Amino acid sequence: MKFFDVQLPFFIPLWRRVVTVAVCLLWALVEVSQGAWLWAALFGGTGLWLVHQFFVVFDPKDPDET
Repeated sequence: MKFFDVQLPFFIPLWRRVVTVAVCLLWALVEVSQGAWLWAALFGGTGLWLVHQFFVVFDPKDPDET
């Protein structure tokens, strides 16, 4: 099992994936507005990584079905 595995059944509904990405990217903007560039980079990078994981490589099939 991978430590940062987001390919979970919890994220099958689209709205959960969208909210998770939006929270990360919006928090990155909050950190930029406060001048905390390191935290902004971390949250921004996490948000972009989640975009890739949720909308490029995500397979929305329940693992129990296979």
